[in-house]
Amino acid sequence: MKLAPRLAVLLAAAAVTATACAPQTSDNSSSGKDEKSGTLRVWLFQEVDTKPKEKVVDAVLADFEKAHEGTEVDVEYIPVETRAQRIKAAFNDPDSAPDVIEYGNTDTAGYVKDGGLADVTKEFGAWDEAKDTDPTARQSATVDGKVYGAPYFVGVRALYYRTDVFDALGLEPPESLDELASTARKARAARPDLYGLAVGGAYTYGAMPFIWAHGGELATGKGGSYASALDSAAARKGVEAYTSLFGDDNCPAAKCAGMGGNDTVTAFASGKAAMAIGGDFSHQAVEAGKVKGKYAVVPLPGVEPGSIAPAFAGGNNIGVLKSTSHRTLAVDLMKRLASKRAQGELFDAMGFLPTYTDVRQQVAAREPFVKPFVDTLAAGTKFVPASAAWATIDSSLVLPTMFQEVVSGKKDVGAATGDAAKKMDDAFGSAG
Repeated sequence: MKLAPRLAVLLAAAAVTATACAPQTSDNSSSGKDEKSGTLRVWLFQEVDTKPKEKVVDAVLADFEKAHEGTEVDVEYIPVETRAQRIKAAFNDPDSAPDVIEYGNTDTAGYVKDGGLADVTKEFGAWDEAKDTDPTARQSATVDGKVYGAPYFVGVRALYYRTDVFDALGLEPPESLDELASTARKARAARPDLYGLAVGGAYTYGAMPFIWAHGGELATGKGGSYASALDSAAARKGVEAYTSLFGDDNCPAAKCAGMGGNDTVTAFASGKAAMAIGGDFSHQAVEAGKVKGKYAVVPLPGVEPGSIAPAFAGGNNIGVLKSTSHRTLAVDLMKRLASKRAQGELFDAMGFLPTYTDVRQQVAAREPFVKPFVDTLAAGTKFVPASAAWATIDSSLVLPTMFQEVVSGKKDVGAATGDAAKKMDDAFGSAG
């Protein structure tokens, strides 16, 4: 799903980026053709400002068309908010479908189940650059051991904090989750006009690191046999750690229970919070806010002092539709769009983190603000279950409802996680 700025949008609403429901199953199948000329259609996502992205893409297309005489590429930048309907229609009507699409990485399993994406395992494996793709990014394009696209960019979150507030109060960046909580409360006590750490009851992907850091998992299993693990003892510890941050001593539940990821970043950027969990894709928004020049970023700490909490690896992939009549050309275009060169240029243009470990190190050396996010990726990230059920779980707000029930006092952690686990298991069962 898109994570920049769409990655933040993933967190709160099912209608936005990768949180939307995947298309329903169709009769889409391979065209059986592999034409070596003609027009290829490509759907990419619109951005808040798409022009820098267009410039990078146009350069790729110019090289592609030069390399393939008699070939043209027609690119359409589609709204993220309506992409679910558009892609559903494309899967059900191959004659009007594009050859190549950009898609949110949490949508992979659903699109594979719907029969829309081509299996490119062989081509991906033979692609020299693919060996440097980081494991989690590759996992996001993989279902049951088969690869259905090329990772396009990745996004993760880290801890933003106010250097001016910390200096004035004699605080140090926290090195564990316990220190994070105590530091947040100290900041709030000394500066009651600020949230200590801005948190949101609808901030799903900001809360997940707390579960993972405590040894919990969202689900266990693989393929079609996932089962929720939210009601495990370890996961419950993580839920308790996150929900304990909602209160008058840090982020009042009345104001924070309904906040999503964008809300928490906005609170920080506008000077209303001493800390916030934000993505690399949040950098521009923070730079444009009141705290410009008065903040720094460190990895979100884990349970043990000095450790880094596992972050959700969001981002987007580039895939080839199974119905394409230009498979060889479409796969080549996919690789060019997701190449090391293109990803490096996309970072320069949009700030999207490359999925290649070597290219990430190069951009981190040029741009210091990237380092905490690169360190977070290097420490190990996590991903959502590779199941078509995830779209249902996410769009049904199963996790936000769980957090909000605890924060509001409607249910204790045990009851809330148990109910959420049942909803997840129902979704896994329905997905087959």
